Amino acid sequence: MNTSYNNTLKMLAFFTVALSIFALGGCANTPRITLSPSDEPPSHDYLIGPGDAINIIVWHNPEVSMSVPVRPDGKITTPLVEDLPAMGKTSTHLARDIEKALAIYIQDPIVTVIVTNFVGPYTEQIRVIGEAATPQALSYKNGMSLMDVLIAVGGVTDYAAGNKASVIRKIDGKLQHIAVRLEDLIQDADLSTNIPMRPGDVLVIPESFF
Repeated sequence: MNTSYNNTLKMLAFFTVALSIFALGGCANTPRITLSPSDEPPSHDYLIGPGDAINIIVWHNPEVSMSVPVRPDGKITTPLVEDLPAMGKTSTHLARDIEKALAIYIQDPIVTVIVTNFVGPYTEQIRVIGEAATPQALSYKNGMSLMDVLIAVGGVTDYAAGNKASVIRKIDGKLQHIAVRLEDLIQDADLSTNIPMRPGDVLVIPESFF
């Protein structure tokens, strides 16, 4: 049931991203910029999202320590805390919020939150659409590169125009198309095109028509 529901959410996310891309008037005429592997992104704290599983540990209070899922609406529920927003928060931020909520019932609660299943918010995920072997949304990880994404999706199909692929990324509030050469990376091991990925990136792999 949960697997089917999660797959449905992912498919809806793919369609939403695809429609938004086609809705960007003049996308085909948008200049494509290039990046090098040296353009490293800053360190990124993991943010909790729907589908994550989190382990809540309340020191000296095992009766309220437990593992709970983050609901599709981004909230969690425990025996003493109902409908607490978790989406978009770090584990430390959520722990402090739980402490405030529990302080009504427990004197000076000390809470630790550990994420045990990583999905992350949709806005933080990397989406791969088009001629990938298995198009999907991936959880972003610090240091993630284009090659890591290709490995996760099983590479590209025989119909992919890999050297015409692009990464759509928001830079300074504007969507930019970053040119990437997937064929060179996969077939020739040309690491000069192995750019670092960032949260929210969309890798678009077009189909070859010849």
